[in-house]
Amino acid sequence: MIAMAKILITEDEDTLRSFVARALRLDGHETYEAGDGAEGLERLGETDFDLLLSDIRMPVMDGIELAHQAAERFPSLKILLMTGYAEQRERADDLQSKIVDVVQKPFALPDIRKAVAMALAA
Repeated sequence: MIAMAKILITEDEDTLRSFVARALRLDGHETYEAGDGAEGLERLGETDFDLLLSDIRMPVMDGIELAHQAAERFPSLKILLMTGYAEQRERADDLQSKIVDVVQKPFALPDIRKAVAMALAA
């Protein structure tokens, strides 16, 4: 069993964000939420997070920019991105050294729980 982690979920779609948060709480994780990249970056400074789970396509600041800034400011933070768009996935290529993976949307609860478990174990 992986130790409980503090996870920040940055996703502009409220229903998906709470769906993912609920799923991860089932695994005993502590979840925090942000509605866009700028808010996500702000929240990252509030406490020590183990994982940033972020959508790529968001208003204000997208997940690519958020991942770059988060990796720079919090080098030990693990980053997992989500996207429903193939071309967005390619945009994440220059982040390979900074992120654990890109999860393809739509996903089922077991998929995101497994991806998070693997990211935390990485």
